[in-house]
Amino acid sequence: MKPCKIIISGGGTGGHIYPALAIAEELQQHHWVGELLFVGALGRMEMELIPKAGFPIRGLWIDGIQRKLSLRNLAFPFKLVWSLLQATWLLLRFQPKVVVGTGGFASGPLVFIASLFNIPTLIQEQNSYPGITNKLLGKRAKKVAVAYDNMDRFFPKETIVRTGNPIRNTINSNAISSAKAKAFFNLNTEQKTLVVLGGSLGAQTINALIATHCTYFQQQNIQLLWQCGRQYYEQYKSLEHPQRKILPYVEAMDQLYAAADLIISRAGAGTLAELCIAAKPCILIPSPNVAENHQWHNAQALEQQNAALCLEEKNAEAQFKSIFEGLWNNTEQQRLMQQQLQQLARPQAAKAVVAEIKSIAGV
Repeated sequence: MKPCKIIISGGGTGGHIYPALAIAEELQQHHWVGELLFVGALGRMEMELIPKAGFPIRGLWIDGIQRKLSLRNLAFPFKLVWSLLQATWLLLRFQPKVVVGTGGFASGPLVFIASLFNIPTLIQEQNSYPGITNKLLGKRAKKVAVAYDNMDRFFPKETIVRTGNPIRNTINSNAISSAKAKAFFNLNTEQKTLVVLGGSLGAQTINALIATHCTYFQQQNIQLLWQCGRQYYEQYKSLEHPQRKILPYVEAMDQLYAAADLIISRAGAGTLAELCIAAKPCILIPSPNVAENHQWHNAQALEQQNAALCLEEKNAEAQFKSIFEGLWNNTEQQRLMQQQLQQLARPQAAKAVVAEIKSIAGV
């Protein structure tokens, strides 16, 4: 049997890139898989992160529509048409057996053209409330791999398979001790540590919130490991302190989760899947600036199962301290939260997605 060629398309944010990488890592373990090719959007994070992970990538000239009035929107129709032509050329040249889309700008044109060519497609939808692109693409997909229940509101019921969100192998192994992880970041191995995650691009509200509470954390003898995002690092790096490590971006997420005693985070679906594996108590501050407000829906899904606390961004300044202290000082609530997170974890998600890819590839 000739090994299958597979294209994986997704990007724009870590929430689309890391599930794609987790699927690729799992695909590499199977003899029926031949060449893997990633397709991303030029100028976006994936064009750097995918090659760094050892996979080839091609870029499409595509962008999203800006919600605010912007001159960039004038170029959108031209970029869309050009990206559809690029996607057509890539598919004709590479001739994949299956195309996988994990979301993001580039996956739209590629998965759409693949479906026109009758190339089997699989959509991996991370969120409990999908964006417009995946809702449209899902109607043409052979399979839609989801992480939440009741997704037949958005996709044809017969195509849906509940797999969970794929997690990278390093995080899935969960094998690093807390002391070793703290030492990795040059922190006190004996001190309780708060980890703050603003997402791969950074989060202005979370960063401002943490900056105003730096003195408070210090007074409470709380060690801070703060990933502020590349675009905010210059603004906050001067707050570095022996008890306060500030980083623009963290690639060693396995070390970061292992170092945490409590986590404050955005509520991107990929991050939440990782938090379930890490099983660390968490306060989620969903971004209100994402399509379909899906982070709020994601966070609510966890809070309703007592696996996290959800703090809306508009209430963050007024309510943060009381919510934080209530959880930080309640070891029983932390223990119960960890148990709930472990029950929600789907460590076999990447294997389940690859099984579906194999099925639609007919091998």
